[in-house]
Amino acid sequence: MEKDNIQNQLIAIGRKIVKEKGSEALTVRKLSEASGCSVGAIYNQFSNMDNFIVIQNYMTLDELGQRLKKISESANPYADMNRFLQVFVDYVEENSNLWYMLYSFHLSRNQRAYSYLYLRKVVNIVGCINNLLRRILPQMERPESILSSQVLWLTMFALSSFLTKDTLDSFAKINKSSLCQIVLNTYIAGLSVLEGKKQNG
Repeated sequence: MEKDNIQNQLIAIGRKIVKEKGSEALTVRKLSEASGCSVGAIYNQFSNMDNFIVIQNYMTLDELGQRLKKISESANPYADMNRFLQVFVDYVEENSNLWYMLYSFHLSRNQRAYSYLYLRKVVNIVGCINNLLRRILPQMERPESILSSQVLWLTMFALSSFLTKDTLDSFAKINKSSLCQIVLNTYIAGLSVLEGKKQNG
């Protein structure tokens, strides 16, 4: 069997393991048992499990990006931004184990740099946010809109961990999707007020 076919099969099997049992179940031994490939063969394909997880995270970001790009533009940029957020929330909740693996990957990086390809995928998502934000606040200068879009993405990303686990459910009774919408719209409202003050001197 060709190398690419083996890799693709292992990636698909690993993804199924994470979806069904969580990232904690994704070990080289479990992957070996599920795929029939030896541990040595798996390491020969990916060198280590970190590389395997990175590929999974690439796929997760690609899937999210594809969903976000399908959002049609309307005459109401505020509504479009909220649809953008809802698509994000829906994807994270539907793929909570895959997303938690990606989120945990970020927490574990410490000072290690991300690959260019990985950052490019994140930048594409932030670019979608920036396009929406510039429609909402066309008077905002470009450097500020880029920074604001990055802050908004980081906020959404931080909240995403809340979407993947039920740890705080007994404490926070508010619907998780509604919480994300409140944070999003409060942030945009604050930016609108600040921009209004700038325009009025």
